[in-house]
Amino acid sequence: MPTLRFNSRPSSRERGRPALRTIKDTAPTYSAVAVDPINDEIFLQDENLFQIVVFDRNTDTPATAAFSEPKRVIGGHHTKMEFNCGLYIDPSSGDVYSVNNDTINTLVIFSREKVGDVPTTRELRTPHRTFGIAVDEDAEELFLTVQHPPEIIVYHKYASGRERPIRTMRGNSTQLEDAHGIALDPKNGWMFVSNYGNSAKYLEDSLGKPEVGDEDLKPGTGEYKDPSITVYPIKANGDQVPIRVIEGPKTQLNWPAHIHIDVDRGELFVANDGANSILVFDVWANGNVEPKRVLKGPRTTILNPTGVFVDTKNQELVVASMGNHSAPVFAIDAGGDVPPKRVIRSAPIGKMALQIGNPGAVSYDTKRNEILVPN
Repeated sequence: MPTLRFNSRPSSRERGRPALRTIKDTAPTYSAVAVDPINDEIFLQDENLFQIVVFDRNTDTPATAAFSEPKRVIGGHHTKMEFNCGLYIDPSSGDVYSVNNDTINTLVIFSREKVGDVPTTRELRTPHRTFGIAVDEDAEELFLTVQHPPEIIVYHKYASGRERPIRTMRGNSTQLEDAHGIALDPKNGWMFVSNYGNSAKYLEDSLGKPEVGDEDLKPGTGEYKDPSITVYPIKANGDQVPIRVIEGPKTQLNWPAHIHIDVDRGELFVANDGANSILVFDVWANGNVEPKRVLKGPRTTILNPTGVFVDTKNQELVVASMGNHSAPVFAIDAGGDVPPKRVIRSAPIGKMALQIGNPGAVSYDTKRNEILVPN
């Protein structure tokens, strides 16, 4: 059986210098989720141990169990996964698309049968800080969000190597502000993007168009704005003005991460990381509006959710609860403080995730006797 305790990096002891002690989370923390309804499997993106963990869809970890064993694991040096944060499962082939963030500028794709520390089936060079992924299956187009400088890049679905995007959306008119999640509504021809709110102005050429370099943001223009959901035509290109913007205190948006759309119900689901909630909006929502319903509270077990997936076949909602090593499953219309139908748990009940991700420094507060780690 595969093990959850998977990490290919050598420890300090293996490198010849043992540490006095180590602060490290040994359990998976789930940054994204996707469901394969054909094979009845749930895929969870583990950003802590750099792997993808696959469970039977109906897995329900007993309260007496420390964790549930997965069916299989993809992870290790040859997979080229690191700070893997975005996930997509091809509904027909079962191919697995995994987005890397922060360190490796590569989208990696695995065929369905891949297991363990295996080479990729296909790779695509992506911009630094790529985060979200969505696919328009009818048009065979692959959409990726880039956090900073913020942009949406669109490739042919089967692009590989250093192929260039077929179009790019970026610029001051887009109101993209630290873009994270992305979801497509092909029925209405819309694209939805979640934004943390970290903003800066693009430099512009003499015609007022944004410059095309990777770091062409104007110094001194950075500011914190309200988090938002911006909506565009699905074929948007260049410095596109949003059709609508969901933004303001009534929305309850707080670090909106991955998003997903139920086209049939006309609903947008938001993994609201900073407020430990799942927000649901009508796809026509605009402005400073309240969510249609909110899934939040201690009975839900949701903590720092960064991923959400709407399983329309089984009428279920699956959440990647990054703060407590779990993936609770709810009815698709769940709201309020309700318990999940079942939970996939990869650590004992009550074990909090350390959420140490790509730490860039460390400091010690002598007054409070605390270690400070920016991520």
